[in-house]
Amino acid sequence: MFWEIAFTTLGGLGLFLFGIQIMASGMQKAAGDRFRRILEVLTNKPVIGVLTGVLVTILVQSSSTASVMVVGFANAGLMNLSQAISVIIGANIGTTVTAQLVSFEIWVIALPSIGIGSLLNFFGRRRFQRYLGQTILGLGLLFLGMQTMSSGMSPLRELDAFYDILMQFSRYPILGILAGAIFTALIQSSSAATGVVIALTMQDLIPFDSAVPLILGTNIGTSITAIIAGIGANVAARRAAAAHVAFNVVGVILVLIFLSPFTDLVVQTADSVPRQVANTHTAFNLFNTVVFLVFLKYFNQLICRIIPGEDEKVEFGPKYLDSRILKTPAVAIGGAKQELLRMGGIAREMLDESLQVFLKKDLKKMKHIDQMEELVDGLEKEINVYLSELSQHSMSQQQTKIISNLMSAANDLERIGDHAENIMQLGEMKVEDKLPFSNTALEEISAFSEKISSMLERAIIAFETDDRELALEVSNEDKEVDKQEKELRNDHINRINTKKCYPSAGVIYLDLLSNLERVGDHAKNIAELVLE
Repeated sequence: MFWEIAFTTLGGLGLFLFGIQIMASGMQKAAGDRFRRILEVLTNKPVIGVLTGVLVTILVQSSSTASVMVVGFANAGLMNLSQAISVIIGANIGTTVTAQLVSFEIWVIALPSIGIGSLLNFFGRRRFQRYLGQTILGLGLLFLGMQTMSSGMSPLRELDAFYDILMQFSRYPILGILAGAIFTALIQSSSAATGVVIALTMQDLIPFDSAVPLILGTNIGTSITAIIAGIGANVAARRAAAAHVAFNVVGVILVLIFLSPFTDLVVQTADSVPRQVANTHTAFNLFNTVVFLVFLKYFNQLICRIIPGEDEKVEFGPKYLDSRILKTPAVAIGGAKQELLRMGGIAREMLDESLQVFLKKDLKKMKHIDQMEELVDGLEKEINVYLSELSQHSMSQQQTKIISNLMSAANDLERIGDHAENIMQLGEMKVEDKLPFSNTALEEISAFSEKISSMLERAIIAFETDDRELALEVSNEDKEVDKQEKELRNDHINRINTKKCYPSAGVIYLDLLSNLERVGDHAKNIAELVLE
């Protein structure tokens, strides 16, 4: 009987988690890139931040994922602490949607949803239809997994020992909170953990009083992902992670103080225990939200005292593009150039950090690089749109040429960001696959990358100062870089042929050379814009 219960429950949990993943993937794709941009339009108003967190979490179907996104944005300097806290608060509310869905026990829609979703996914002519199919398919798998878990747990009713253990949670709530937190931390999903608790109540294996501590524990357990994401990150990211933990821990303590009134109130909201459990999850997070929004200023100060340090914030999106000055082309061009220089600084930082991932195995930099890549892509689009609008106004032939050059520079900088991300991914492969690199190869990479980095730095300086002499120096250096890249490539191929180098590592080495050489090409392009 044990194995039957274990396999059925685990299988149901697997279907439930897979359903959440498929549904989240479909919703994200159906929304396009918009869901990534949601955090970009945050204002400093906490209520807007909360609503944003709710929406993002509904899209990604995971408060842990939403919190990791927030930590990443904070680490990249794209979000201040107040915004991060408000989004995290909203994420905790958004994650209760899944619990509300499954608590209605509408199993009858599971198989029809799987059928309809599969048909749309496989035979949909448009991408939106296929993504909608994935969402419906995921919803069906979620309900099927929940039904499987519930039926798999039914034999546990015959085990008095199991029932006695669960009953202890109503007598000693701390035990239930710890059990819920540990279980949630292990499976990395508060939605799934809440689903398991609801499944237990559906089989009358656990009374409402014992379920409440478990639900409170799931809220603490879900913050472990944010803690992991914040390890090794900057001050802002660590504060965001600490805020997530503090929000849930303090909220649980407050509810424990008023446990009897809280549970009495929730019992009045529904007739069935599964619905009461789902409402407990929602009520806890709504109660927490109200409390923390009222005391947000003081909560901010507390987190800053717990984790001291400078909180540097980089403005997300364009900083120097002002549509009000489009009628004055000379001023607008100056603003666009300033934005390009800002974009160039970010691209340089991406390249330097990606090389640290490769040479120093510093994988902690990866999240920051990913965030900067999104920022560079966004700036390239914003700059080109701005310059396109500017070109519609009356201007001189020289100004028209400058606009064309600025668009070219934006494209080159965006491509440099892409190559930096490629280098980061090569570094990740090198570390994860434990690919050995000889000291000779590492020294060659280090020397070549320093030359490319210097070349890019000087190209940007030449672009900023209109230094034709420096631009000519960079342009001429490109031939030397191409020659050195070929020599390094040939030397490395010889090492592979003579079995002095591991073949898989050799492929990574050659790809790295190629990406660095292309960065040099784009640096040359930027320098030649100055010469024109």
